[in-house]
Amino acid sequence: MSKSNKPERNFNRRTAKEYHWFRTLFFMTFLFTVVYPFFIIFYNFKIEGRENIPPREAKLGKYMYAGNHVSVLDPPMLAMAALCPVAFMAKKELFEPTEKLNWIIKRLGAFAVDRSKPEIATFKTVRDIIGTTWSLGIFPQGGTRPYGKLDGIKKGFVVIAKAAKADIVPVAIADWDGYPSLYPFTRRNVNIKIGKPISWNQDDDVIIYEWSKQISELANYEICAPIPESYKEKVEA
Repeated sequence: MSKSNKPERNFNRRTAKEYHWFRTLFFMTFLFTVVYPFFIIFYNFKIEGRENIPPREAKLGKYMYAGNHVSVLDPPMLAMAALCPVAFMAKKELFEPTEKLNWIIKRLGAFAVDRSKPEIATFKTVRDIIGTTWSLGIFPQGGTRPYGKLDGIKKGFVVIAKAAKADIVPVAIADWDGYPSLYPFTRRNVNIKIGKPISWNQDDDVIIYEWSKQISELANYEICAPIPESYKEKVEA
């Protein structure tokens, strides 16, 4: 088979060896030489709550950063909050050759997911990544949503957290007022707020509610998730 006819790789399966020191170096270099300068130039931003991130030596890599999703800039903002290499779960369409961000997404360690039909390979990838120095990044709403209301939450992020036995660190994209305008040049506002870790070893509905509650409080959102009975019992206890 010629190179031109070689089938495209399915990036839902990535192995631990792909998250080597060179990719880690590339990710962190990109974060500090591209992402940070971009936000310094185009945004008035603050990062709050880093004290809520448990020391990495206590549980190396066993974290999943989960944020609300308001724009295509959310992954780099979440990475700035985490200050560590983060492998993002991304829709499979972003890995197609015609996609503009295809090249950089692959090299920054993202992996593909079929939203309509999660595959076993995806869970194998999650387990491999969590065994490295990398953490996971995910947006439970799936696609981007208008700022102000936390709806469309997919339960899959809980399934993934439990499969990886990874605690969930909420990251709220708060006070977002849009993309910067070049003509005329304007600096926009955004604050990135980190919540308290949520243990994966809880009932699914409790995890969803705790994540929704923290994101809503940090981003001044309207909370849509109902209070589960098991959460009420936990609080009363």
